[in-house]
Amino acid sequence: MSPLPTPPRSPVRPQRPPQPSPARRPTRRYDGRPVRRVRRRKPRWAVRALTTVSAVVLASAGIGHAVVTSLDADIARVDPFKDMKNRPEAGNGMNVLLVGTDGRDRITEAERRKYRLGGAPCHCTDTIMIVHISEDRERASIVSLPRDSYAETPEITDPVTGRRTAPHPLKLNAAYAQGGPTLTVRTVEDMTHVKIDHYLEVDFASFMKTVDVLGGVRVCTARPLKDSYTGLDLSAGSHLLSGGQALQYVRSRHTDGSSDLGRMQRQQRFLAALVGQATSSGVLLNPMKFRDVTRAALGSVRADKGFGTDELLDLGRAMRNFSPSSSEFTTVPIGRMGYVVKGIGSTLKWDETKARKLFQDLREDKPLAAPRAPRPKAVRVAVAPQQIRVQVENGTATTGLGKRVDGALAATGFRTTGRPVTAGDRTVRRTVVAYDPRWDRSAKSLATALPGSELRAVPGQGPLLKVIAGADFKKVARVRAEDRQQGESGVVTGDQVVCP
Repeated sequence: MSPLPTPPRSPVRPQRPPQPSPARRPTRRYDGRPVRRVRRRKPRWAVRALTTVSAVVLASAGIGHAVVTSLDADIARVDPFKDMKNRPEAGNGMNVLLVGTDGRDRITEAERRKYRLGGAPCHCTDTIMIVHISEDRERASIVSLPRDSYAETPEITDPVTGRRTAPHPLKLNAAYAQGGPTLTVRTVEDMTHVKIDHYLEVDFASFMKTVDVLGGVRVCTARPLKDSYTGLDLSAGSHLLSGGQALQYVRSRHTDGSSDLGRMQRQQRFLAALVGQATSSGVLLNPMKFRDVTRAALGSVRADKGFGTDELLDLGRAMRNFSPSSSEFTTVPIGRMGYVVKGIGSTLKWDETKARKLFQDLREDKPLAAPRAPRPKAVRVAVAPQQIRVQVENGTATTGLGKRVDGALAATGFRTTGRPVTAGDRTVRRTVVAYDPRWDRSAKSLATALPGSELRAVPGQGPLLKVIAGADFKKVARVRAEDRQQGESGVVTGDQVVCP
């Protein structure tokens, strides 16, 4: 028998049975009055469906347009491109000048004491980076510009007094103190011939808040890092850094002999870890979480007027596909350390040829970390060869041995003088590494590159190590620092420097 069709609902309410079933609520109270019925909520599946659809739409857009639009108003605006003329031609991709200042107005007294942030700010830039986002939004290339770089400002006009200032030499970070964002952008463009599309300025407070909202950022170190100036104290291994600890990590300059170069590499390492944390934690696919992180980051930053909602959305979409391997980091090649300029002090002089090639690749939107042929495995040492200064002496009667040793050490990365000399004793059988005991770690690293060499302490010799080539010299072994980025300025990708 076929089932009967379901009858239509009757407009007349059916008669209720005199006694309610246990599963139903009674229609009348015990005193006979009718029970007031509560209207049921709409089924939860409708809310869930709406939420799911919204999430899909927001995720497909990278982040919610409305969410980002609401954040646009939080950004303090500057006009670093005002009245700028004769600028470089625009290349492919987008170039953002990321500047970290020592602003600490929003830091509490407790944080100042805990993280050693006392003292008056210098109103200069602690960090200067060009962040290049490729045209296809598949790659980010970050180039660090040392704060102590020797620079020459273009001619500038004071916007208040109208007085012109002739071009003059200075350290790169001083451009901000003398002319703010405008002079900083003009000086960077003049030095690199890379057109800056956007300007982003971050201070201590926004940096700390961003890290804390992300839940901390994990970094790894192959050896202990301790700096009495900033209070940084990390043992070897992996550490989840809070905002204040992260600030100590990226500000420290006295953990080893690499000074500002080492600090820049730690900043690059931290950025790689930050990208990894943001892309792996779902922040970019969660509009509310993205709002919280972005609000923390943008709440105390300054940016150019053109860096708004559309640019944030563009970056959000690009970063959805980012991973540590999508980012690459390098430092502008240095040709001369300790370049002394009267009235300025010790500066870093760029290697003009290598720097020109680097910025040309950036303008042409080329990857900086080009594939390389496999190289022999390097022995790990405590100090990177790039941090070790060496004078070579020929301790034998073999003509040209000093030049050969000098060239081999330089090819391995050691900073040789390039001018080998003849030793007083020309009967040396075993190669000697002479060193000041204060630089014993550097000496051991150098001796590792010269298998069979003898270490000889010479108190008072200073930071310049001496290699006296003996008759036993055969070759220079390839070495690299235990910490892959320590003191080196070669290009690395993010997946090479984040925690495994």
